[in-house]
Amino acid sequence: MQKLLYRFYEKQIESKLRPSDLPKHIGVMVDGNRRWASLQGLEKAGHGHQAGAKKIIDFLGWCSDLKIDHVTLYLLSTDNLKGRHTEELEDLIEIIVSLAEELQAKGRWKLQVVGDVASLPQAAAYRLAQVERKTSGNSGTHVNLAVAYGGRKEIADAMRSILKKHADQGTTIDQLAEFLTPELITEHLYTGGQPDPDLLIRTSGEQRLSGFLLWQSANSEFYFAEALWPDFRRVDFLRALRDFQRRHRRFGS
Repeated sequence: MQKLLYRFYEKQIESKLRPSDLPKHIGVMVDGNRRWASLQGLEKAGHGHQAGAKKIIDFLGWCSDLKIDHVTLYLLSTDNLKGRHTEELEDLIEIIVSLAEELQAKGRWKLQVVGDVASLPQAAAYRLAQVERKTSGNSGTHVNLAVAYGGRKEIADAMRSILKKHADQGTTIDQLAEFLTPELITEHLYTGGQPDPDLLIRTSGEQRLSGFLLWQSANSEFYFAEALWPDFRRVDFLRALRDFQRRHRRFGS
């Protein structure tokens, strides 16, 4: 009975969404997997990460159904690489790589890894590169997998890329200072060429960015859901979209 009520509620919300006013790019901080495992009485955090990976497959299906062009999923931060116990980190990296390969096998999405891939174990980095190569021609939703990602490092890497490129061209620092613009920096981010996210969603009740898309989120709308990521339902997603469409985006005007 409860499932029928939720389906009815979902249809009610979805019927009132304006397709022309849906976000073009959604960023998601998939937070709460470890807490979910603990609340379920599971001993290993990896069980929560596995449940979270399954939810990602569902979520990307919801986005494809609504024709969302870009999705960025925050899966592993640079802080995680330093702060997690070795066994949990190894399990998490394997879950992420296996998830990427499962998404590739479905053939629905173009997958791109954004982050400091060189800091990952060599075998994991290789497998992720294969996923990118094999999905590069897909025409579905463009999915960024933020792995070993940090917003400050992304900006630093963008500046490093700009400096190196122009040094190779013989540009002086004074010359570079003349035409260094926010647009130029944007081009050199991991997400260069993609639209900035219109909507950022974070689950688990936390209300902070944690370094996610720091540059790109300057004009993003934020939606914080109480549900832990493995418990995040389609109706929760639709509520986030409804909330997004109710906001008046002024962009400084």
